[in-house]
Amino acid sequence: MNTSTGSLDAQVQGPPARLPPESLRGLSPEAIAQAERRMVRKLDTRLIFPLIVIYIMNYLDRNAIAAAKVAGIEEDLGLTDSEYQTSVSILFVGYILMQVPSNLFLNKIGRPSIYLPACMAAWGVVCGATGAVHNFGGLVACRFVLGFVEAAYFPGCMSCLTAWYTRKELAFRTALLYCGSLLSGAFSGLIAAGITADLDGKLGIAAWRWLFIIEGAITVVIALGAFFVLPDFPANTRWIQGQEKDLAQWRLVEDVGEDDWTSSENESFFLGFTQCVNDYKTWFLVVLIFGAVSSGTINSYFPTVVATLNYSRTKTLLLTAPPYLLSCIVALLVSLSADRTGERYYHFTVPLWTSIAGFIISASTTNLGARYFSMMIMLPGVYTAFTIGLTWAANTLPRPPAKRAAAMALCNCISNCASIYGPFLYPQWTAPRYLIAMGVNAGTSLMSIVVATVFRFILIRLNRKLDVVEGREMDQDGERDEGPVLASKKFRYLY
Repeated sequence: MNTSTGSLDAQVQGPPARLPPESLRGLSPEAIAQAERRMVRKLDTRLIFPLIVIYIMNYLDRNAIAAAKVAGIEEDLGLTDSEYQTSVSILFVGYILMQVPSNLFLNKIGRPSIYLPACMAAWGVVCGATGAVHNFGGLVACRFVLGFVEAAYFPGCMSCLTAWYTRKELAFRTALLYCGSLLSGAFSGLIAAGITADLDGKLGIAAWRWLFIIEGAITVVIALGAFFVLPDFPANTRWIQGQEKDLAQWRLVEDVGEDDWTSSENESFFLGFTQCVNDYKTWFLVVLIFGAVSSGTINSYFPTVVATLNYSRTKTLLLTAPPYLLSCIVALLVSLSADRTGERYYHFTVPLWTSIAGFIISASTTNLGARYFSMMIMLPGVYTAFTIGLTWAANTLPRPPAKRAAAMALCNCISNCASIYGPFLYPQWTAPRYLIAMGVNAGTSLMSIVVATVFRFILIRLNRKLDVVEGREMDQDGERDEGPVLASKKFRYLY
């Protein structure tokens, strides 16, 4: 793993193993483990829960346009099929442009408790303003700006999680966070069903306009509360002090072998990005995550795909909920298993094989039961794989923090390029089987599996080299790979 200094051999022979902070030296291993469990429970309450709530709103605001399509936005604004597709995809242009600069900026200032809620309040205002548009141009402008300000959130969340949790705690917490998007996918249909049934025409406002206005207003209110709840990083969070702060920082040193974020002055805005793009492992991770995200672009059109079952508008929106709820359960269970075992490859690829089966079934038949079954398995597969893929990236490139922040944003940024072309895979004339979309989704899932297989063998090879170097031996060819300074544990890549 590339870090800022030295070869693997030099680092293993260089600085000696570090001692724990003085406040922890008098504690037994059992006492430290107990204190660590208490701190993780506090983190889950103060960090994970607020991030999930915010992410629910992030996804609701972003994907409200999918429910708005069912609620009549195309007819009211006179949109053609291609104009609606453009309105969906343009969000991801702003989303992609802003992710890497935003995450590098967040890592530099070290204040997610201020930065993330501020971005949230901004996208809430933009979402609400979308309810006031009257033509295609206004809709496109709002969607672009919405993507631009929403871009800060998910990679920013990953920066927060990787700054607090160890590698073997991260998959489950990432899944918990991503359940926010899955729950929003489930609730968006229920919320849209309620709004379209009860508020259509109230105060002379169409149902789809109420959808944007209500969701945007709720987002702003939650953002104001988040200012007082979210932590910063372990080194500068005010509500942990003394021994607890030492423990929060030390356990990350033990996990990887190097300090995590320490201060704004010690973080470079551009160095982390340079280290990230120069590490060949980054590009393997980018491609394998891209394949999963590309397959997951079906979420933008999921209500439309479900509508091909030919139920009423309300029933269609309600039927979108079960696949998202199942996705949430599957992602949590698979991620919990990944954390407990430390295994990554099979936890990533098996869900993708399942999603491929779903895409093939959906493209092969018009049978009602078979098609809904395919919808029930395709979403859990791609969402679970994305969660494990991001965790795998954070595990593989954990230090320095600026490099990790750049890697998280770059993987998410490039993978979301799929969301620009994704909507164009679902033209109305290809319904109900959507052969083009299902074929592309199956193909990109398979691509991820192939890349993950190659990547697994690369990490196995790097771990063997670490074993050799720690035995003070070198490969006959003299090859070296860069790795972290040892603390009290030996770093190995998780695969």
